[in-house]
Amino acid sequence: MTGPQQLPLPLPARPALGREDYFVSPANAMAVAMIDTCDSWSGGKLLLIGPEGAGKTHLAHVWAAETRAKVVSARDLDKADIPALAEGPVCIEDLDEIAGDATREQQAFHLHNLTLANRHALLVTAAMPPARWGLALPDLQSRMEGTQSVTLGPPDDALLAALLAKLFADRQIVPARAVIPYLVRHMRRSFDTAARVVAALDAAALSARKPVTQPLAAAALAEIHAGFDETPRDMSLKSCRD
Repeated sequence: MTGPQQLPLPLPARPALGREDYFVSPANAMAVAMIDTCDSWSGGKLLLIGPEGAGKTHLAHVWAAETRAKVVSARDLDKADIPALAEGPVCIEDLDEIAGDATREQQAFHLHNLTLANRHALLVTAAMPPARWGLALPDLQSRMEGTQSVTLGPPDDALLAALLAKLFADRQIVPARAVIPYLVRHMRRSFDTAARVVAALDAAALSARKPVTQPLAAAALAEIHAGFDETPRDMSLKSCRD
């Protein structure tokens, strides 16, 4: 017997960003601990590193809610009111994405300096370590390379299952009971893959006007894996488990 099912509706995904929606596992426990102890950050700032979909935005919003911080995308810094932002704790999201943009880099540098001068905490998120960003402003590059950092690791099985459940819930989809365990066993261990799989299942279920079942999941997963150069997670890691 499968669990409750529902036909998918063409509704927008609404990510849940509260602390109660953030699942803690060994893969992200260190990052969560650092977020919870911002008073101990070296120099009053922290760099949160992780691939797309790893939960950086979710964790940043958890921190912002608890510290009354403002969250700003690095891409919006060209039109931001820097003095106003620096009046309290601040999170700059995706700072690595503005590398080479002189105006935004300069604004980020001013926000960094003014926030810390005002003795407020600064959280920065990025997909990779700052040595790989290629910032054009040397002073900003050196500040970021000297910032204490914590990295969100690849998801373990427990985190992957929780992530899939959250992604389905964000799309208001209730999959059959066997779907998530099946996906965890057979998909690549990747945040990005989890997002792609859920989006593909949403589209497939909507097109077929059927609920999300294990056969539908198998078909979607096979199509996604066909687009990868690597083999699926369970095959590629088999030798590591033997």
